[in-house]
Amino acid sequence: MGGGDSETGQSTISCSRCSKPANLQCPKCVELKLPREGAAFCSQDCFKTSWSSHKSVHSKAKASSVETGAAGDKNAEGWLYCLRKGQARTTKLPQFDWTGSLRPYPISSKRIVPPHIELPDWANDGTPKSEPISDFQHVVEIKTPELIERMRETCKIGREVLDAAARIIRPGITTDEIDRVVHEATIAAGGYPSPLNYHFFPKSCCTSVNEVICHGIPDARVLEDGYIVNVDVTVYYKGVHGDLNETYFVGNVDEASRKLVQCTYECLEKAISIVKPGVRFREIGEVVNRHATMSGLSVVKSYCGHGIGELFHCAPNIPHYARNKAVGIMKAGQVFTIEPMINAGVWRDRMWPDGWTAVTADGKRSAQFEHTLLVTETGVEVLTARLPTSPDVFPWLKA
Repeated sequence: MGGGDSETGQSTISCSRCSKPANLQCPKCVELKLPREGAAFCSQDCFKTSWSSHKSVHSKAKASSVETGAAGDKNAEGWLYCLRKGQARTTKLPQFDWTGSLRPYPISSKRIVPPHIELPDWANDGTPKSEPISDFQHVVEIKTPELIERMRETCKIGREVLDAAARIIRPGITTDEIDRVVHEATIAAGGYPSPLNYHFFPKSCCTSVNEVICHGIPDARVLEDGYIVNVDVTVYYKGVHGDLNETYFVGNVDEASRKLVQCTYECLEKAISIVKPGVRFREIGEVVNRHATMSGLSVVKSYCGHGIGELFHCAPNIPHYARNKAVGIMKAGQVFTIEPMINAGVWRDRMWPDGWTAVTADGKRSAQFEHTLLVTETGVEVLTARLPTSPDVFPWLKA
């Protein structure tokens, strides 16, 4: 709290809280060049008492300045709204029947990848070449020990990158800042952020806020106290991919959101616990669905887990809902993701105009967790497991 420069002989500014004459001003408001009215206080006590409500002014001011500067000026650092899988950009907010309170914000220009980084085959033109024509779209690959070792290394990097993102999540930052951290941490480790330009996806990770189920595009939106945000990271390193995601609390969230996120975490843990040779892939959906519905929540049916390795997405498909038609049984040496998406309301989803962002049909919140898993001779190895250095962000793990 800094002292304001009270100008003698001029009209006195009133305290935002109690209307007494005020000569102190919120330092953050000074930094953001906000009007003194609404940012002045008569004492430190009034400022402290008002802080929980007053701080929202800062988030709104940041969001407004970014949206005005980015959307209103075509030359403002290349910030534009995304339309149709990155192939079209616009200065105006697209028209859409939004299901919840969230709206897209402008996105920054594509981040640079240094020339020494090994690239997947879509990095330059946005089109995967080997993935669609691979036999492993129909046959589940049994990985060689050498390939598994490369995947262990890549998945550990993915975990460290996601942990770096988790450490910066707090009210007041943008999802674009999360993307910057993910991009820079991936490059620093010698990897390529797999989502970048995959089918023209414009960013290095997915950030899915509140009612966004998956594939949210990092943008200029400021995260507010009480939000939840999923960060989905995939790293390409030594010719293989490692994929994981977690949903985080932004500041203090309500009890319903806490229960949603914890239940989703538990859905993934329970699904992992049954993975071993001889188990049907379709059993995963039964386990997830049972736990979610017992908590009054629903399971998204439009998106599923997938095989992964030298290909980003391949067989098997891993649905998370009950009575699914997944074919096949687990065998040692297979690697795939489980990534349940659990909704507070209905399971149905809708797609934003950008062609990526999937949101809940009723605008209620959604959470997701994901791991990359190796089927072993005796059970399962979680290749993207949390490390001793992973940030302590989930209250239920403290017990």
